[in-house]
Amino acid sequence: MYRRRGRRVGVGVVLLVVLAVGIAQRAAAGAPCWVPPVVGTVTDPFRQPPCVWCAGNRGIEYEVVAGSTVRAVAAGTVTFSGVIAGDRYVVVELASGWKLTYGRVASTTLAAGDVVVRGSIVGRTLDHFFFGLRIDDEYADPAPYLGVEVGRRRLIPTDGRPPRPTPLPRLRCGSPHGAQ
Repeated sequence: MYRRRGRRVGVGVVLLVVLAVGIAQRAAAGAPCWVPPVVGTVTDPFRQPPCVWCAGNRGIEYEVVAGSTVRAVAAGTVTFSGVIAGDRYVVVELASGWKLTYGRVASTTLAAGDVVVRGSIVGRTLDHFFFGLRIDDEYADPAPYLGVEVGRRRLIPTDGRPPRPTPLPRLRCGSPHGAQ
């Protein structure tokens, strides 16, 4: 009798573990994968501050060509557009409640209440640009959600025949926990 009960408990534990792993994988698979908002070089990655007022980097800093186009990575509603401590920022709230911050923007035509769609122009940059993410009002690293375009390897004919058209590149993102 005790063996049978122990076996049932063991099977139940295994089923719970399998279910939890499946849910975690589906959640990771459902995570967004965004085209980066600017073309530039990351000069300072996200660094979680140890306390609310402590030093850190609450987003990603890019070095860009001044006047570069900043594009919305996702659709949402502008909740803030203005200057803080001499730098212009635009905050866009997504349907999920996540908030994206586009900072050190030289110019923008957006105002609070405006709706943006993925790929639309948010503004133009200074020579440095900031991109941040808040989930449930907690700062989060946006890097795992920013994709890299990857193409498919293919063979090209060497007998003079024209090659087939190149397939479009795909966007590949890491998991929300930084693993790829």
